[in-house]
Amino acid sequence: MKYQQNKKALVLLADGTIFYGKSIGIEGTSSGEICFNTGMTGYQEIFTDPSYYGQLMVATNAHIGNYGVNANEVESEGIKISGLICRNFSLTHSRVDSEGNLKDWFIKHNTIAISDVDTRALVAYIRDNGAMNAIISTEVDNIDELKKQLDKVPDMNGLELASKVSTKEPYFYGNENATYKISALDIGIKKNILRNFAKRDAYIKVFPYNASFEELSAFKPDGYFISNGPGDPEPLVDAQNTAKEIIKRDLPLFGICLGHQVIALANGISTYKMHNGHRGINHPVKNLLTGKGEITSQNHGFAINREETEANENVEITHVHLNDHTVAGIRMKNKNVFSVQYHPEASPGPHDAEYLFDQFIENIKK
Repeated sequence: MKYQQNKKALVLLADGTIFYGKSIGIEGTSSGEICFNTGMTGYQEIFTDPSYYGQLMVATNAHIGNYGVNANEVESEGIKISGLICRNFSLTHSRVDSEGNLKDWFIKHNTIAISDVDTRALVAYIRDNGAMNAIISTEVDNIDELKKQLDKVPDMNGLELASKVSTKEPYFYGNENATYKISALDIGIKKNILRNFAKRDAYIKVFPYNASFEELSAFKPDGYFISNGPGDPEPLVDAQNTAKEIIKRDLPLFGICLGHQVIALANGISTYKMHNGHRGINHPVKNLLTGKGEITSQNHGFAINREETEANENVEITHVHLNDHTVAGIRMKNKNVFSVQYHPEASPGPHDAEYLFDQFIENIKK
């Protein structure tokens, strides 16, 4: 890749709308579904979250890069977003434990970022017209060719992406002498989920996205976990079948985000692509079991069907999103199974929902 700062760049949306900006120094073209995150902090964790694979990220916060990067603040190996669109990209960074600037980190990972875009106008446009495919490029004089490239980008609806981010081989995390053992199905797992389990005296074996129940159960775990991840949950037939086998045996099962959708599908509840999805670190959720509110970290473009969930005699809605009343959590009435649509491990975000990890350990103890 070539590097030339302040070169003109653009965002081309699938409907032909164009927003202009400047390159932060990496020339080229990148495509994916465009989405926006409203978080005011935690950009490094967002960029490395496997759930964002295949997406162009618009940062609504006006300043990105101002506190640099730190090797301990990644949620996976490397950047997972397809590219970044922001207002002000800071080349200088100020923080005690910063290990470098964001531009060098993007160059290291060959990821395109463009700045000086009117992100308020862009986000307002996406919010009104919905998430759609887009392309970002420094090839601003070749729009017809960019449109041809954009036409070839697959739609997120029906797109299986878990295989792109999942581990290729099983691996272990935590203390092997811990009290509890958990088999985790990796369909895009974040590191902070593993940290939260290990912090609660659990030893985790992480399995590839298509691992069978037999493979997971060979570890002789006390509980099972299905992770977050990118893309449409419906093509994840292997994960759904694994969930069905766990449910059939009434074993402790916990799902987060994409894992929540997989558990719903395993119960015959359909999923759908949302107009925009929820991406940010201040989403209000109500716990219907306690009546308490939670401020949550969220990152998803699909949701489960509320009417079908309410009609399912085996499933109970435990949490709802207060902005749009979508289902934010479920549990099975007759099985040791529960899941949430949001991210209790945060990183970034508040810790209001960390109790869900304790709840899973309590379910294992039962």
